[in-house]
Parts: sequence; structure tokens; C-alpha cells
Amino acid sequence: MAEMNGNHWIDPKSGFSPTTKTYHSLRPPVPFPPKHRPLSLAEYVISLLRSAPDSPLETTNVLIDASSDYRLSYSQFLRQVQSLAASLQRITGLSKGDTAFILCPPSLKIPVIYFSLLSLGVTISPTNPLGSDSEVSHQIHLCKPAIAFASSKTAHKLPSLRLGTVLVDSLEFDSMMTENGAGYGKRVEVSQSDPAAILYSSGTTGRVKGVLLTHRNLITLIAGFHHNRLEKEEDGPRPVSLFTLPLFHVFGFFMLVRAVSLAETLVLMERFDFENMLKAVEKYRITYMPVSPPLVVALAKSEFVGKYDLSSLQLLGSGGAPLGKEVSERFSARFPNVQMVQGYGLTESGGGAAGMADLDEAKRHGSVGRLMHDMEAKIVDPKTGEALPPGQQGELWLRGPTIMKGYVGDDEATAATLDQEGWLKTGDLCYFDSDGFLFIVDRLKELIKYKAYQVPPAELEHLLQSNPEIADAAVIPYPDEEAGQIPMAFVVRKPGSSITEAQVMEFIAKQVAPYKKIRRVAFVNSIPKSPAGKILRRELVNHALSKPRL
Repeated sequence: MAEMNGNHWIDPKSGFSPTTKTYHSLRPPVPFPPKHRPLSLAEYVISLLRSAPDSPLETTNVLIDASSDYRLSYSQFLRQVQSLAASLQRITGLSKGDTAFILCPPSLKIPVIYFSLLSLGVTISPTNPLGSDSEVSHQIHLCKPAIAFASSKTAHKLPSLRLGTVLVDSLEFDSMMTENGAGYGKRVEVSQSDPAAILYSSGTTGRVKGVLLTHRNLITLIAGFHHNRLEKEEDGPRPVSLFTLPLFHVFGFFMLVRAVSLAETLVLMERFDFENMLKAVEKYRITYMPVSPPLVVALAKSEFVGKYDLSSLQLLGSGGAPLGKEVSERFSARFPNVQMVQGYGLTESGGGAAGMADLDEAKRHGSVGRLMHDMEAKIVDPKTGEALPPGQQGELWLRGPTIMKGYVGDDEATAATLDQEGWLKTGDLCYFDSDGFLFIVDRLKELIKYKAYQVPPAELEHLLQSNPEIADAAVIPYPDEEAGQIPMAFVVRKPGSSITEAQVMEFIAKQVAPYKKIRRVAFVNSIPKSPAGKILRRELVNHALSKPRL
């Protein structure tokens, strides 16, 4: 059975066209604002918020600080956004086309800063406030900001900029957000094709790059969430989500913007702590949490979980890194009433590419869902360049309205990642099944080459995490004279466990082909990860190579 799409046939089950070797989204198309209409992301999101049929702006909180219980209603938030935008125009001379570098610890002020700057046509470039001086220097070199927003603790990392640095923990900044005397600033006409954000890729496979996303990229992403929101969100109490994600990361950034567009309440944690997170779920009756896989592992295994009332939780959205089938199943067994949905995206795709839309899709453990609205994909053989049908593994290529404009200050990297036809080469080894579900195998560059075989570290990590005596694990390639590389595991034991190297190796050997066996083990206290939960394998490789072989 096949159906016509344009001039070619596609399989209505998988979305695959044998003619073009392209996978098409099975989601209904989403209405977008006309391309040529001047519209900033901030203006678009606020218009969705105001048009919500039951949007009580005065009584609904947009933001709650979990540590202080400070609350900000939607009407207060919109007034602060307006006041800050007017103050910035009046005091700093900031104008459309400028870039603002944001180096701030998490706080309720960050969303206000984002929306104010976006409404002015200023490109926001947020980054990790814990970044080293050299990392910050490299990012400043890439985005070339006119102004910076920092705290008194992070400002020393910044050079002197044309419009200076605004300290967000100063009384002056507080008055900029709340001064009614600031009045209305001049309305700035922003084209959808204008730059909205420069976000930094995690840098796990090379030097950090600045990903340029336009207002249009992000508007089309949010339009999809708004149009296709889960039906159950329409009924019952307004969703309350807990954010453990960093707001400078693409996942945290677009989930923040999405939540505001849907008039949801966000509880923010300024400092993540697992037990405090559980307390917040209980206290604020959290219904939804966007999470990274390490947090899902912790929820599935931790003894602390039983001490708190987590009955309000309805939905967890996992993204940022692959989540293993075993972990998904263990989580579902422990939380049978919580729906777990997975998604897949990159900073380069605005954070969106594939996801799960309903309960049936959520049952497809190990998958990251189906292609999002208006997205196309190819699975390309890395050696031959041939596009492959369902069931065959290759590099995932993506094309669609959320795909980045390019990497700032790095034309060479842009040309290597984006081809002339707009295809983004993700560097991820993936496959689609016959029902159009996408499965992530691993990063192409992180595959371990054992003799003539390719071993995906993620597969072994998921198996290790299924062991009740293992709290966390990572697998890296370790150089070997005979085999080229061997799989080496870094293992974090559960408290009280005395699992040995031999037991770890045996546990894996029973479940995999001989070439995939773990052949070396090191026990560590923690696995280094990026803010999005991706394993920093380079750090582990360096650690392994610095230790003499016993």
C-alpha cells in the first residue's frame, strides 16, 4: 500500500519514498505564519499566549523558583519583558542586529532577558556560566557580542564590550525590569529570517561551535508544539513542569519557549540536587518534566524515590542523549502511571527532529519517535553515500524548517555539515523501522573499531545500566595492538555494591556477540557529562590513556 505525495509515492506506514529514498513526516502539516510577515519569536509566542481561550494571565504563574518559592505571574512577566526592553533601548543603545552574550547562573530573570532581547531583534547567545575562561573567550570570538549579561561572579570572564556588561544581580537591573517610568520602547520590526539565537553545540566531538538559529526556525518549531499539543493538555488543571535543564542549552531553551506559548507554569531549580527535585515534585504537584537520560536512570534506580509523593507526575519527556530500552522498561515498571516519551534533536535542528505524540508511540521502547511535522530525513551509507530503506543503518540526514542557518564564524564546518540542498548531516548512526520510528544507534565518530567490526558504545552502556549493581556507566575505545581498539567500561557502583571487573565483563559477555565484549573495566565515582546529559567520552579517553597499563 502506498500513497502519493507530490510527484512520488510514499509508504503510509514508514513515510519512505522508494523513488527519492527520502523519509517524510507522518504528522499532519502545521499552519505557519506567512514567511514574509515581520514577526519575532517573542512576539509570536506572546500572541499565542494572549489568544489562549482560557488564559488567566493575572492568576497563572509562569515561573516559580523552587528554592525561594518566589512566583511570577504571566501578567508580571509580560510587564517585566516590556519594561526591560524599553530600559535597554533607552540606557544601553542596544539595537536590532546586535548580539547579546549571556553568562548568568539560572534564575527567574533569564526568561525575561531572553524575551526582551528577542523582541528587540537582538540575537541572544547564552552559555554555561561555569565555562572556563578559554571556553568563554572562544564563544565571544565566535558570536562577537555588543553587550553581555552576567552576574557579579561571572563578569570577570568577559572582555570589555562596545555596550558594556549588565550585571543581572544589581539593583540597577532590578529597576530596569520593573520601572514603570520606562514606558513603552520603540517597536522593532523583526524579519523571521533574522538571527534569533546563537547556541553552542556541546563540543563532545570537537571544538564548540556557535549554531545560528533564525526567528523562523524557532517559530516553526513552536508552531508544531502549539498545533499538536497532546489532547489531555486541553483538559483538567494547567500543566506544571519542573525544569532541571539548563536554559542556555537548546533543549532547555526551546522547552522554556514552548511552555510560555502554552501558558504553562514552570518551576525552576537554580541548583540541581536529586532529592530537592523529588521534594519539588511533591510540593508543587509537578505534572511534567523534560529530562535527560541520566535523570531517568536515577529515577528508575534510586532508593530516595519511595520517600516522596510523586503521584502528580503524568509525563516525562527525555531528550539530549539516547535512552536505552532497558532503562525505559525499568522506569515504566517503577512508574506505571507516568508516560515516558522520547524525542531527538540537535542544536543544529533547533532541538527538534523526531518525537512521540501519544501513548501508543510511547510504547515503542528504544525509539525516539517519528519525524516531526514538515521534516524529511535520509539514512545514508557513510561509505557509499547511498540512501537506505527502512531497517538499514546509516548516517541520519535531516531537512526542514527548523534546520540552522549555519555555524557562525566557521564556513568550513557549515559546508561540511549542511549540503547545497539543505540536508543537515547529523553524524548519528540511525535507522527507521517499517512503521517510521527512528532508532539512534550511536555517534558515527564514537563507534569502537574492534578488528573489522563496529561496536556502538551506547548499546553496551544501556546493558550496563540495566544491571541492578551499577548506578551509571560509560564505554570508550581503548587502543589495542592486536584488535585496533577494545571496548573499555567506566562503571559507577551502586552504594553497597562490590561488583568486580570480572563480573562486569561476564554480565555483558552473556548478552552480546563476542566482538562486542567489554575487555577492560575501571571503577569511578561519577561519569563526566555535558549539561544535556551526553557522556564526555573524550575526558574518559584522556583519563584512560593517562593511567599506566597494569
